[in-house]
Amino acid sequence: MKRSLLALTATALLAAAPWSLAQNVAIVNGKAVPLARVEALAQQVAASGRPVDDQVRAQLKEEVILREIFMQEAQKRGIGATDDYKNQMELARQTIMIRTLFAEYQKKNPVTDADIKAEYDKFVAANGGKEFRARHILVEKEDEAKAIIKSIKGGAKFEDIAKKSSKDPGSGANGGDLDWAAAASYVTEFSEAMVKLDKGQMTEEPVKSQFGWHIIRVDDVRQAQLPNLDDIKPQISQQMQQQKLTEFQRTLREKAKIE
Repeated sequence: MKRSLLALTATALLAAAPWSLAQNVAIVNGKAVPLARVEALAQQVAASGRPVDDQVRAQLKEEVILREIFMQEAQKRGIGATDDYKNQMELARQTIMIRTLFAEYQKKNPVTDADIKAEYDKFVAANGGKEFRARHILVEKEDEAKAIIKSIKGGAKFEDIAKKSSKDPGSGANGGDLDWAAAASYVTEFSEAMVKLDKGQMTEEPVKSQFGWHIIRVDDVRQAQLPNLDDIKPQISQQMQQQKLTEFQRTLREKAKIE
């Protein structure tokens, strides 16, 4: 009876061994390294967009084993008891907790298609209307600006004078070209003068702004060219998600009792 019991026990242990090994990736210095660690790393790799094939899984297995070896050595040396280690572990714990908090908030407070459409409509309302293809020449003194206007009326080329005399280095090198832009893109004095001009017209008098004296010419006018909703939907969604998260953070900060 005793031999039979021992035989049964041995058989049970042998049968359990493959199951035990299946739960672990390896046994390092007598300590089991669970397969779950490999799976956790595999999930991180997959989340980054990289496929987890047999080669990658073999690399992850080796990394997990090396980590266990290094961890055991660190523990032998008492690193886990140092203040530096404890402080870093606390920061890491906080980072994981906070990241999870924000992820859960965003999951429970998603940006809907209706939200995105409403934000797009506001964008269109603010940026619709006319766009102007304008040029300007910027100088420091009014008399100089008046002399340039007189010279252009006398046949001098606007573009040539802009390249030679404009104090705006960006547009000056391009003959004063400011490319397409809405009137709201410019300072008030500049935009108010510009919108009064028809295509091909130049200001009769210099326009003063905080930057100096401008001579403005409108080369063309068109309706604003705005992107379609589908083209910028991902960007709007991301921006609104960040705005929601920022507001959530601000609310928590305001509610906190800080002494």
